[in-house]
Amino acid sequence: MSNEPLWGHVQLQPSGLRFAVQPGQSLLEAALASGVHMPRSCRNGTCRACMCQLLSGQVRYRIEWPGLSPDEKDEGWILPCVALPLGDVVLEAPSARRLGDGGGT
Repeated sequence: MSNEPLWGHVQLQPSGLRFAVQPGQSLLEAALASGVHMPRSCRNGTCRACMCQLLSGQVRYRIEWPGLSPDEKDEGWILPCVALPLGDVVLEAPSARRLGDGGGT
């Protein structure tokens, strides 16, 4: 068991998948390190391929402008590739799946 502190845990809906986030990891990096596939492309907050909704919890961003409009931010949309959790979070990420599951939508 690691003594390194966690930044939080992530739960994905509707799949129920869960994973931990280590300090300095984005939500997307933590998902991939835990064997969870989430849509992605640029990994720098501009393409919006990873965009999903934050259902609970809070995040901060690695970059000043994360490629979201003020309205999208107000509606809870986030970009996991550049989002760092501030504790536990729940995300609406319908395309997320465990790597190696082979199917699913």
